[in-house]
This record gives sequence, structure tokens and C-alpha cells, in this order.
Amino acid sequence: MEPPAWVPRSLAGRAQALKVASASGSRRVCKPPSLSRLAVVVDQGSGFTKAGFAGEDQPRLVLKSSSLVPSWDRPVLPGAPGCELAGGVARAHPIKHGVVVDWEALEGLWERLLVGGLRVCPEQWPILVSDSPSAPPSSRERVAELLFEALQVPACHMASTALLALCSTGAFSGLAVEAGAGVCHATPIYAGHSWQKATFRLDVAGTTLSRYLRDLLVAACPNLLLQTLPRKAITQLKKRCCYVSLDFEGDLHNPARHHPASFYLGNRCSVCLSSERFCCPEPIFRPSLLGQSEPGLPTLAFQALQRVPATLRTRLADTVVLAGGSTLFPGFTERLKMELEAQCQRHGYGALQPCLVAKPGRGTAVWTGGSMVASLHSFQRHWMTRALYQEYGSRLVHEVFN
Repeated sequence: MEPPAWVPRSLAGRAQALKVASASGSRRVCKPPSLSRLAVVVDQGSGFTKAGFAGEDQPRLVLKSSSLVPSWDRPVLPGAPGCELAGGVARAHPIKHGVVVDWEALEGLWERLLVGGLRVCPEQWPILVSDSPSAPPSSRERVAELLFEALQVPACHMASTALLALCSTGAFSGLAVEAGAGVCHATPIYAGHSWQKATFRLDVAGTTLSRYLRDLLVAACPNLLLQTLPRKAITQLKKRCCYVSLDFEGDLHNPARHHPASFYLGNRCSVCLSSERFCCPEPIFRPSLLGQSEPGLPTLAFQALQRVPATLRTRLADTVVLAGGSTLFPGFTERLKMELEAQCQRHGYGALQPCLVAKPGRGTAVWTGGSMVASLHSFQRHWMTRALYQEYGSRLVHEVFN
């Protein structure tokens, strides 16, 4: 399998040359680029959307996807896909578990992101956008239609989040293990191409863990104030004090191993967390805690390696790249490595020694990979232009981006 034509011999070396412009912190309206020199990079996720300019090492914007709704007034019916009623106010969730469920809300998100956030004219900028490994093929066509018809962009490119995660580390072959807000994926990548039949997903992710933490706290202390805590406060608690246990059963049944922590959240509400600190992230490893029958993320990662040809298995196991905000829990990397190695031993793959790559900035790894890729001179021939779209239509995305 040949790598994409835009893949350089050493992206890792190139990465050092791409840390430019972001230090300036400028928020002025940017001038339109030459198509061959610069682009907008967008990583659209279930929980957060990250956006910025190719060549920079950090996104300019990290915004909550669900808080960005269309700028026009439209009725939102209770029970409609991607929408929920909270306190009598409708909130649109354009993306659920990595899949777009509300295209009207997504268009509004993009408009506010580009025009209001980055302050660019969409019709003057090529855009690279991330694509979920398990999204249906028709979703790519709809994204192309949105970009070319609604936003009038001059060119676009779509790339798998798994590939972009690997690119952020300078690799083009490996196993991408992603855990974000809405979905987890284990995706083998070889020579820049996703191994679709060996890709596995888990719908237990960051948002699920936040809800689970609220349930744990309310069960431990049936306090009305806890039940009415805003989601943002629960998410902050999760990020500040939760961690992954390396011996869950042992820690759970031995109170001496608990490390209680108290936090004052305002509104006369103080929260004390004990076993909740390590119980919160556990469903990623044991979905059965939530009554779900599918295996946890370490098992899915092993199954992804098991599904690829034996001749490639060792090479991919040598680069297991972690990406996404839900991989940032203390202990996550160690637990995943421990369980992945145990799976290999248990199933007769003792020769496999998975090597995990867990960079500190892995929460924005997908966006960073997109920034690096879109900056490569060798990549500039691989945009899908407006002229191509007008001639061949949205179905061309399956040939251009596969």
C-alpha cells in the first residue's frame, strides 16, 4: 500500500519548522491566503470544536460545539435528533458520538466559528476538516455540500481524525486510540491509510463520564444542590480530581487506598470525592458499569491489532498513539498499556510489545496533525477545489480523500 503523495519522508523533522505565528497572539482579521500556502484547520468534535490556521502549533479557538447554534431563529422540538431541552431552553448538539445528526445546527456552528471566531471570509480560505473514522460515507458528501454551497469555500480536504492524530507525532503507520467527549475509536493506520475493517468504536466517552460522575456524587450524598449543579461544574470536577486506577477492584474494596478531596463549588455547595475519583473514568475500561455489553477500550485496541495482517501487526503495535481529552486522566496511559499487554499475552501474541505514544498536548492532537499536514508543500496538490466540485459533485470526496 503506497502512502499518500503528500507524505514527506520525515514529518517529524518538518514539525519543528511549523511552530510559527501562534506566539504573536494576533486576533486581527486575516488576509486571504494563496491556496498553496495557508488554510483554516477545523477539528469538529462531539463536545468541542477546535479551529485555527495551518502552520500554527495551537488552535486559535476551542469552543463547545453544543453552545454554537444557528444564528437564525428556528423551533426546536423536544426529542428531535441532536437537541435537548435544559431549563426550558433548547440547545442544539450538531454532533453525537462523532456523527453529525443536525446539519442545520452544524452550518450555524461553522458560520460562527469562521466569521465570528476566526474572523475570516470563508469564500477566500481553503479548509481542512477532520472526519470521524466511523462516520457514514454519506456524511463526507454532506460536509462537502455545506462547505462549497453554503460557505462558498474555494477548496477543502477531509482527513480521518485517526490519521491526523498519528500525523501530530510524525508517524504515518500505527494504531490511533482516541477518547474524546462523545466517542472512542481504535483505528489502525498503515502508510497514511485507515484500516476501516479493523476500526472499532465505543460510545462511552467524556460526556458519558461526566453524567456518571454526577450519578456517583448524588448516590453518595443525595443533596439537592448536587442534582442541580451545572454540567460545566461537574466537568471541572472530573478534570481536576479524577484519575484512572491501576487496580480498580483492589482500590474499590480498600478504603485505605482512597484519597478523598473536597472542593467548594459556590452556591453553598461543597463536594467531597472519595472512590468517585477513580470510579468516574472506569467505564471507558469497563462499560459494564453502565450496563453496556461491549468491551472496553483496551480490548477494542487489541482487537484492532488482531484484525490487521500478521505482517503489519508488530509495526503498528510499535506506535500506539493516544489522542483526545479523555486520555488525559492521570493513570490512563499506564492502565491502557497494562491491559493491552495482558490481552496480547492472554491470546498468544506475547511477541507484541505495544509502545504507547502519549504526548502532553494529545488533547488537541487531531487539530495539530491537521495544521502540520495542511502546511506541507507536498500536500497542496490534494485539495478538492470548487471547480472539481462543480464538475463532479459531492461524490468525488470518496475518490479524493480515500
